[in-house]
Amino acid sequence: MKHRPETNEYPSYYAKYIDLLPEQNIIEQLNDQKDEMAEMLEPVTERQSLFQYASLKWNIKEVVGHLTDVERIMAYRLLCIARGEATSLPGHDDQAYVAKASFNEQPLHELIAHFKAVRQSTVLLLHSLPTEALDRKGVMNNEAVTVRALPFIIAGHERHHRQLIKERYVDSVDYPAR
Repeated sequence: MKHRPETNEYPSYYAKYIDLLPEQNIIEQLNDQKDEMAEMLEPVTERQSLFQYASLKWNIKEVVGHLTDVERIMAYRLLCIARGEATSLPGHDDQAYVAKASFNEQPLHELIAHFKAVRQSTVLLLHSLPTEALDRKGVMNNEAVTVRALPFIIAGHERHHRQLIKERYVDSVDYPAR
């Protein structure tokens, strides 16, 4: 799937994510990201995974958990819209989801395994879709979106957070030593 979505295919606030992506097949990008995220997080210790770069900001475990939750939600929306769902799909409060999750009690390697499994499931779902499903429009959180736009949103969201992990966590002067 190489055709990027047009700006009228998704809510405008997702443009910041889609604009981060290179011109490349989105399924290839999703597969690449799965490995890139795992490689970046592999050397992170449990102690480092609890580092917050500022008060009230998530730590690395919470970011990985958030990415996985959001991808699960977006993939569900993608499935529903691809299958012709006519009802509006609900939004979610990511802050509340992270607050009620037990990400900090799970080993980082398990959170990474969840991320990779969910990403693999998303890729398999995309491979299974007929071409005509990509143009189907639905409503999520009271905003119109196409099936084609959702994998770009997923990939851009991951890229955004991966950049933050690198810049504000791993490259921070306050980041704890191993």
